[in-house]
Amino acid sequence: MVGGGNSEKKAEYETNLFLYSEEMEVRPRISTLLSSLSDYSNTIPAATDPDAKSPPVQGGARMGTLIGVFLPCIQNIFGVILFIRLTWVVGTAGAIQGFFIVLCCCCVTMLTAISMSAIATNGVVPAGGSYFMISRSLGPEFGGAVGMLFYTGTTLAAAMYIIGAVEIVLTYMAPSLSIFGDFTKDPNIMYNNFRVYGTGLLIIMGTIVFIGVKFVNKFATVALACVICSIIAVYVGLFYNFNGSEALKMCILGRRLLKDINVLQDCNKNVSGVLHRLYCGNTTSTLKCDPYYLENNATIVNGIRGLASGVFLENIWDSFQEEGQLIAYGNDPKDIDVMSESTYNQITVDLTTTFTILIGIFFPSVTGIMAGSNRSGDLADAQKSIPIGTICAILTTSTVYLSSVLLFAGTVDNLLLRDKFGQSIGGKLVVANMAWPNQWVILIGSFLSTLGAGLQSLTGAPRLLQAIAKDSIIPFLSPFAVSSSRGEPTRALVLTVIICQCGILLGNVDYLAPLLSMFFLMCYGFVNLACAVQTLLRTPNWRPRFKYYHWSLSFLGLSLCIAIMFMTSWYYALVAMGMAGLIYKYIEYRGAEKEWGDGISGLALSAARYSLLRLEEGPPHTKNWRPQILILAKLTDDLVPKYRKLFAFASQLKAGKGLTICVSCIGGDYIQNTGKTLAAKVNLRKTITEEKVKGFVDVLVAKDIVDGVSSLVQTTGLGGMKPNTVILGWPYRWKQEPQEDRTWRVFLQTVRSVAAARMALLVPKGINFFPDSTEKVVGNIDVWWIVHDGGLLMLLPFLLKQHRTWKNCKMRIFTVAQMEDNSIQMKKDLKKFLYDLRIEAEVEIVEMMDSDISAYTYERTLMMEQRNQMLRELRLNKKESLGVVDLTLDFNEVPAEENLPLVQAIVDHHHNVDVKVATKVRFQEPGSQNPNAAMDEAQEKLVQETEAGKEGEADGGNEAMEDAKEGNDEETKLIGGSPKQENKENTEKEAKENEEKKPESPESKKPTITPDEGDVRRMHTSIKLNEVIVKKSKNAQLVILNLPGPPRDTRMERESNYMEFLEVLTEGLERVLMVRGGGREVITIYS
Repeated sequence: MVGGGNSEKKAEYETNLFLYSEEMEVRPRISTLLSSLSDYSNTIPAATDPDAKSPPVQGGARMGTLIGVFLPCIQNIFGVILFIRLTWVVGTAGAIQGFFIVLCCCCVTMLTAISMSAIATNGVVPAGGSYFMISRSLGPEFGGAVGMLFYTGTTLAAAMYIIGAVEIVLTYMAPSLSIFGDFTKDPNIMYNNFRVYGTGLLIIMGTIVFIGVKFVNKFATVALACVICSIIAVYVGLFYNFNGSEALKMCILGRRLLKDINVLQDCNKNVSGVLHRLYCGNTTSTLKCDPYYLENNATIVNGIRGLASGVFLENIWDSFQEEGQLIAYGNDPKDIDVMSESTYNQITVDLTTTFTILIGIFFPSVTGIMAGSNRSGDLADAQKSIPIGTICAILTTSTVYLSSVLLFAGTVDNLLLRDKFGQSIGGKLVVANMAWPNQWVILIGSFLSTLGAGLQSLTGAPRLLQAIAKDSIIPFLSPFAVSSSRGEPTRALVLTVIICQCGILLGNVDYLAPLLSMFFLMCYGFVNLACAVQTLLRTPNWRPRFKYYHWSLSFLGLSLCIAIMFMTSWYYALVAMGMAGLIYKYIEYRGAEKEWGDGISGLALSAARYSLLRLEEGPPHTKNWRPQILILAKLTDDLVPKYRKLFAFASQLKAGKGLTICVSCIGGDYIQNTGKTLAAKVNLRKTITEEKVKGFVDVLVAKDIVDGVSSLVQTTGLGGMKPNTVILGWPYRWKQEPQEDRTWRVFLQTVRSVAAARMALLVPKGINFFPDSTEKVVGNIDVWWIVHDGGLLMLLPFLLKQHRTWKNCKMRIFTVAQMEDNSIQMKKDLKKFLYDLRIEAEVEIVEMMDSDISAYTYERTLMMEQRNQMLRELRLNKKESLGVVDLTLDFNEVPAEENLPLVQAIVDHHHNVDVKVATKVRFQEPGSQNPNAAMDEAQEKLVQETEAGKEGEADGGNEAMEDAKEGNDEETKLIGGSPKQENKENTEKEAKENEEKKPESPESKKPTITPDEGDVRRMHTSIKLNEVIVKKSKNAQLVILNLPGPPRDTRMERESNYMEFLEVLTEGLERVLMVRGGGREVITIYS
């Protein structure tokens, strides 16, 4: 081969990775890939203000767990219900059932948080939070439906917060502001006040959101401080009033609770007293007095009795009542039923209460757990912060809620707990009057925190609607995708305010809360469903960094959500589900052409016709990619698979949950070989059954093996169930085959066919050393990442580690740094990349400095090219070629240090050199010397050896010529097991060429081989990489590395050289898996 024939640029020669030069033309180097990934930002650019001064460029979001997740969750979970309804829930349900109500709600949020943590840590979650997670996990139909429900729930939450704020002001802070009169006389007056003031407050808050989002964000800090201070004040007050308090007095008539009375002055039955005038009508006649008044006495009772009083035992049991009944001790009908037309100043129940109704009312007080995930784009490390921050916030708030139930039950009288609006104590807030030092701490704090939560809802809901509209999954929402000139979702804000106003018109927190619960329960239920589906499907992309989840917990969370929905209000539950169903079908009808790699699409792999048609629509999303394996099995003469461990290896990859098809190709005529075809299928089926591979088998008969294998690669599979990964055995005896039996060229053509089909290729070398599926190995799986090929090198060891055989192995990743690369930064970027991929592995950067090409490299190249020339000149037939091969040692059978290269054996044989005394000194790398001098020395040695053995070489050539006349050639059999046929035409042609060939003069016998410079560089890469790999990974259980692309030049010499490069690259390694990606991404950092 002549050196001037190559066309590679000189600059490319100067790299240590020239063997991968053709790969790097279309696939990025690792350093380039890592550099681009390190520049990625998952934040959404903020709206620009044309009048604002340009701020200094910052390095991105740096919010930690405390500021970015924990505190926002605390603020959103602690809402208005805690201050204005928790005491009423405890008094009505009792300590036991009240505790269980709170516990059920907290369990729902905790289980949902666990599922959400798994989803949130399964890749980078860009800004978009919960809606992004649900839609990308369950698909556009579910995503759109749940997204709209979540948006509606967030909007109605704003309405609840506004009504709660108005209730705090009108009921407890300034009752005189009532427009329609004394609302204590008629609840409808109160609710009308809520509607009027709520509408006004909504307009003000909507204007604030429209004008100044910065103010909303700043106010959030104030509101959070108010929440924390208020809760601390309540706890301090509970222990401050350990022995009770004389501040709150209640008037009890018999067992009934009274209102609108000066307790200290008028709680008596004096004839001139207020009660007598109220119940008897006048002072002269007793005939008109209410019988219950006549039969019972009026007494004064402390409202706050203290933990030391033992009132907890009185508050253990429930006091559920019907609307209109009187609030009294016990459940005696004569005490709680209204016997007369007038209720006088006795307090009545305004809402029928049951266990399920109270769950619906209380549940909104535990929502807000997604406040941290909604800020995912602003977090420095979302995968770490979201699970820790959210779960810690839920544990904190749950502890506060559960302890408050017990402390309230042990401190406050039962009647006061059930007095929802504090009418018996002059319209005071019960929680506020337990706090220390003053009730105004709670009143102001709860009001401001409620306003802050309402502003946050009005800020977040329009952006959620805009995100749904921008996804274009619901066409009629497209107008709301438009932003204003300031980048604000103005149109979405207007719609949000309108929907919020509809909620305000309900006028009652107790009516809004159950409706609100439905939407949040639907959202939480789908989060649990998404986690359960992904876990059960076990898609390769499902690799949450958060490990403390299980599909059973997700299903339990889903079941609780559904149960609470129907317990609270079955008709509300049906309405919410109906809305979700309608939106789902609408999106499906309109054709949501969004492909987000969702788990529902993964279910289609296990369905039949419908799923096949669905999968036919296009290739799967990167997140749904899984190895669909096609095993090209080589058969023996008995039509039995030669390498059974190929099937064991495929079985160990079954964590990918993909399709497996085992095929083989038999050479010959199909009609004449139908019996062999059936026998081969039976043997393949038996083998995959024994190796516990779930899949299909097929056998193809073709006259040409190369065309047959190409047909299998192209046509195997159906629709979306087509293989995307080929496992191909290594041709171990490729060196021992004569020129005419080049079965390894079938191997190379298969590699090219697989690449053309854009399929991934796995080539296990040393397959007989691979472990069986029953074995367990301990050690390292080393990945040598030279060229980025879509991430398959990262995914394969992860899948292998899911199998018990490789489960105890650790993963190590090595990548090569060149002179111009920053090794420290590369290691840092690679660690970050693996962190985002949720893959645990040790990282090492191997620095390969530019070095001179040694004499050993030149000599290996010369030997390789001389072998090609000799085989071409001598036309060795199979008989002599195998005779020569018998003199050599097989690399796969003996250690590397005992191996003598075939090229040297051929040279020694034709030079009459005894192989037994042949030395390996010539193959050892000498000391550092000039590369040109090294090349001259290698050439001079070959010239001397050739001249000394010219006579033997001529004799060998004549002998080869004679053998060529008599010898029979056999047809190749790489994949199949077809019988070998005579090839008389080739034999006669070769004999004729040899007869015409005349002996050359001694002068002309000097070798004229000049090594191709590109081949020298490729050999240099192979040797240097092999040295490094053997040094680092010699004891590894498995070495995975990139398979260089086959040469574009299909001449025999170039293909033979390529095989030699691969042999040198993997020399001295027991188990090697060479991988070539299919040209598409198979692994992603995204959720």
